[in-house]
Amino acid sequence: MLSLTMGFEYKDSIWHDIAELIFNMIPAYILYLWFFKIKQKWYHFILLSLLVVFNIVLYMYIDNFFHPENGFSLDKRTIIKNATRFISDGVFGLVFFALFSIKQLYKKQQEINEISGKEQKAQLRLLKGQINPHFLFNTLNTIYASALDKEEKTPELILKLADNFRYVLNEGQKNKVPLEKEVRHLKDYINLQQERLSNKVNVNWKESIDNYDQLIPPLLLISFVENAFKYSSMMTGINHNLNIKIRLLKNDFIFNCENPYVENTDKEIDSDWVESGIGIKNTKKRLELLFPKSHQLIIDHSNNKFKIDLHIKL
Repeated sequence: MLSLTMGFEYKDSIWHDIAELIFNMIPAYILYLWFFKIKQKWYHFILLSLLVVFNIVLYMYIDNFFHPENGFSLDKRTIIKNATRFISDGVFGLVFFALFSIKQLYKKQQEINEISGKEQKAQLRLLKGQINPHFLFNTLNTIYASALDKEEKTPELILKLADNFRYVLNEGQKNKVPLEKEVRHLKDYINLQQERLSNKVNVNWKESIDNYDQLIPPLLLISFVENAFKYSSMMTGINHNLNIKIRLLKNDFIFNCENPYVENTDKEIDSDWVESGIGIKNTKKRLELLFPKSHQLIIDHSNNKFKIDLHIKL
């Protein structure tokens, strides 16, 4: 359309430009065939080369109808001129190919990200959706003994156990929950374990939280606390100190857990303890999925101490 205002002398300028556009598009689609559709590329190289040459000759022939005064000729000068022109058109084809490739790669990456996101969600549901039957059975035994003795604390223990499993089954299925709920769940779990272990474990709990409404993935800390009770319950004697600290200051979350630990006790642990529960390994995987570049987890079991230091930038 622009050529109509530029004073070209040959007739039917619009039709000439449309024809030229078509012949300019052909090299782009030849590149498309070469890079995307044809598998045995070099086997078809001669065929595609002949197609390019035919396209040039056909364009020269069609173009002659728009300005016949020049006449149709296949002399060396004309061939070089048109070949040069089609090289420039080939550059246009390469630009088309580059844009098309970027589009295809973008769509493919979107598909990969979508699949990866679904896999991560499924994996997270699997990692956090496990319940420790060892804890359940032992707690029920404790409540049963309390009920036989007709102790007043029995209803409270039942309520805490119910709240514990309600949290796992309901809040545990969410992506994030307020930190207040996670802390309450940990405290209920600790109270139930202390009731079961009586005076064998002495829990020192400290918390310093500036925002209890801060959202955090549910069931992220329970495996560390569960691990602490697991090893503490195997110790001989009484009043073994189990130290737990939680701190949140301006989205900087720190969790510390320390309990007594004796080397080579893994072989003596009840198989239910070993195979059940979320587990520290699963929690590590969750942290890697949820906070790939914004968390630090240090686990140290030396000097008869098992220490967990977790730092998350929420």
